[in-house]
Amino acid sequence: MDLQTVKERITLIESKREFLVMLLEKPDLGTLRIDVNQAVEELDELIAEFQETFPESTQGS
Repeated sequence: MDLQTVKERITLIESKREFLVMLLEKPDLGTLRIDVNQAVEELDELIAEFQETFPESTQGS
């Protein structure tokens, strides 16, 4: 897989993160809130690791 493909997938993941954050704002989420919060945390870690590994690819995005 080339860097451009990975970068495109990370961009897609970042957009899905925003949806999960919006879910956390819903008052009727119940116990799913724990799972959604965990997913957000793991996505943040994935994005941070990508940016650390390929810092030049995140400039100008």
